Amino acid sequence: MSLGTLGAFVLLELTLCLIPGPAVLLTLSYALRRGVRGGLAAATGILSGNTLYFVLSALGIVALLQASYQAFTLVKWAGVIYLAFIGLRALLARRGVAPDPAALRPGEERRALASGFVTQVSNPKAIVFFAAILPQFIDPRRPLLVQLGILTLASIAIELGVLTCYSLAADRLRRSAAAERASLWIERAGGLVLLGIAARIAREPLVTP
Repeated sequence: MSLGTLGAFVLLELTLCLIPGPAVLLTLSYALRRGVRGGLAAATGILSGNTLYFVLSALGIVALLQASYQAFTLVKWAGVIYLAFIGLRALLARRGVAPDPAALRPGEERRALASGFVTQVSNPKAIVFFAAILPQFIDPRRPLLVQLGILTLASIAIELGVLTCYSLAADRLRRSAAAERASLWIERAGGLVLLGIAARIAREPLVTP
């Protein structure tokens, strides 16, 4: 892999990360409701999903998953149902956002991480990226695992940086007096965001060869 190819990948990854897609919206939702820790937990789940796809790409399984309409349909709708369930729980909440950003509710950090993982794994655009776009940055004349390792580290570093910035911005808004007064509505708005992500993934068509 040449430096030019790596630079092109970095530019593409940065552009995709900055666009407010499901990953960004999910991170913003958790950071606004649960503070930086919540946002970073969701981001960690998203990056875990990406890492899994990088590993599957190395094993050649992503292409098989993309070719199997039934298999990925199952993954997609399982993700949609989970996100919709979490979204409804937040939408019907009777309590607002936690007053202490450092104190997540019991199990909330795990749910944020799981939501991030499910969002990324079940998103059809993610599998299209790893099955169709990622191979364009691989030089078949050079060691595959080394190149995938470099691209994985670059992707994680870029996406973690971007999502951390979004989390910090949302947490700053969360600490404002207006946000404190509207804490219950912020919680419910976060639920609507989760439902919106579920609906967006549900509407995303599956692309097969």
